[in-house]
Amino acid sequence: MADINFEMVLKSASGLPLVKIDRAEFLRKELRNHCAADVVDIAIAQSPATAGIPVETINAIADKCVNFETNKVSGISFVAGLPGGIAMLGTIPADLAQFTGHQLRIAQKLAYLYGWGDLFGKDGMDDGTQDIMTLFLGVMFGVSGAAGAIQKIAAKAAAGAAKKLPQKALTKGVIYPIVKQVAKLLSQRMTKDIFAKGVSKAIPVVGGVLSGGLTYVTFKPMSKKLQKHLQALPLATEPYADSADDVFDIV
Repeated sequence: MADINFEMVLKSASGLPLVKIDRAEFLRKELRNHCAADVVDIAIAQSPATAGIPVETINAIADKCVNFETNKVSGISFVAGLPGGIAMLGTIPADLAQFTGHQLRIAQKLAYLYGWGDLFGKDGMDDGTQDIMTLFLGVMFGVSGAAGAIQKIAAKAAAGAAKKLPQKALTKGVIYPIVKQVAKLLSQRMTKDIFAKGVSKAIPVVGGVLSGGLTYVTFKPMSKKLQKHLQALPLATEPYADSADDVFDIV
């Protein structure tokens, strides 16, 4: 089987129904049973850390989200039963697009809980979002360089530019070449790790449904790896700095 093109997988998965997570709606829903309304408003306007929400609370919510998405990807499909769902995937295997779609969902949820601003624009995934999501999935797959790049971006975001991060691509400095290299390695990793384990062969794809057991033991550890990384970054624990500078370019 030819190598999977990660960038094509990412774009296809991002266009599936329900992949995009509305940051404000998600945070309000998850925090309202734990915090006062004014605290939730601050968390949405800035970040949970800025609102003073205990990290134990955020970690508990994140754990719940990981379990929810793991169970969901193990049992149902975004694609099955949706008119045009399979057709829109083109040459991307439906099971891989579904799996990646759930990875994008949990990546957004974890990012929002741990202090990141909106990652998807009104028109969907722009180049900046694609770059950040590439790095997030790189962390989930254990691809070398992804965690360090996310750490550099988060350090700049903590300095006051978190809401600006998805607005344009990481086209300058040291990050962009890392993004491209991570995407290349993800293409290889998806081919070797996912399909070598039989995700595409062990069970016929009927309506895009994956093998529940196999998906469960791969998806959850990947999600926990990203959670562990994000919760250790300054965005997760420190209030936003007051800065109006555009510090998106990382050198």
